[in-house]
Amino acid sequence: MVQAVPLENGGPVNGHTNGNAMDAEHNENTPTLSTLPPPDFNWQISLKDKVIAITGANRGIGLGIAEVCLANGAKVVYSLDLMDPSEDFEGLAKKNQGRFKYKQMDVTDEESVKRVVDEIVEAEGAIHGMVCNAGMTKHQPALDFTMDQVRKLFELNVFGVWNCATAAARKFIALGIKGSIVCTASMTSYRPNRAAPSAPYGGTKAAVRNMTHTLAMEWAKHGIRINSISPGFVRTAMTYYVETAPDWETKMKYYGGMPRLALPQELGGAYVYLLSDQASYTTGIDIPIAGIVGAW
Repeated sequence: MVQAVPLENGGPVNGHTNGNAMDAEHNENTPTLSTLPPPDFNWQISLKDKVIAITGANRGIGLGIAEVCLANGAKVVYSLDLMDPSEDFEGLAKKNQGRFKYKQMDVTDEESVKRVVDEIVEAEGAIHGMVCNAGMTKHQPALDFTMDQVRKLFELNVFGVWNCATAAARKFIALGIKGSIVCTASMTSYRPNRAAPSAPYGGTKAAVRNMTHTLAMEWAKHGIRINSISPGFVRTAMTYYVETAPDWETKMKYYGGMPRLALPQELGGAYVYLLSDQASYTTGIDIPIAGIVGAW
C-alpha cells in the first residue's frame, strides 16, 4: 500500500492519500537502478531511439530545442503546448515526417500533464526525456505588478515545471527507465536583467533552478537525472524589442561579450547533451548560455 507523505504539521499531502500503485517513487519494493553505463556503452552523443517531450515547443526556444533534438537522432519529439502549432512548427514537422508531433496540454493542470504523458507512452512504448520549457515573462517595474500577474507567472513558470518534472519522474520509475529531465531557467535566476527588469520573473526562474538541485538529489537513486539551462537573451517573439532599443549598440560596445541575441537553436546542443545517455553522471547542475553576459 502506498502511504501518503506527511507534512511537517502531520497532515497528508494535498489533504489526501495517493492510492496509485504505479506511483513507485514511494514504493519500498522498487529496485534501485544502476547509474553506471554498461561495459559496451557507445560514447557518441546521440538521442537515437529516444522519445523526448518538450513543453512549449510550438514556437520560440522550445521549437529550436526540438529542431536540434531531431537533428541528433531522436526517434520522436513531442511538443506539449496549450497554443495551436505555428507555421514554423508545421515546417519542421514536414521536414521530419512522423517524428515531430503535437499534443495539446496545459502545464498548470496536473491531470492534463499526467494524461498526455500516459498517451505518449501508450503510443511510443516509452518516454526517455522531458524538457520543462514552457514559460512566460512580463517586464515592468515591481510596483506596477498586480498580485494576479505575479500568481500567473509562478503558476506557469514554477508549478508548470513541477507538474511536468514529477509526472515524468513517476513514469520513468514505473517503466524502469533512467530518464532525463531538463528545465529551462534563466540568467535572471542569477542576477537582475538591467535591460528589461522583472522581479517576479527572476524569482520564478530562481525557484526552478533551486528546485532542480533538490530533485536531482532525491531522484538520483532511481537513475533519473535532472538539470537546468539558463539562457540569456534569445531572439524570440518575446524579445524582439531588445535589439530595437536606441542604446543597444552602446550597451554592446561597453558591456563586451557577443553583441547579439542567440538563435534558439544555439541552445539545443546543451539540451541534447543533458538528454543523452552520455551525460549519465551529470545531474543537479545549471548551464548558463549567455554570450552577452555583460549586458546583464
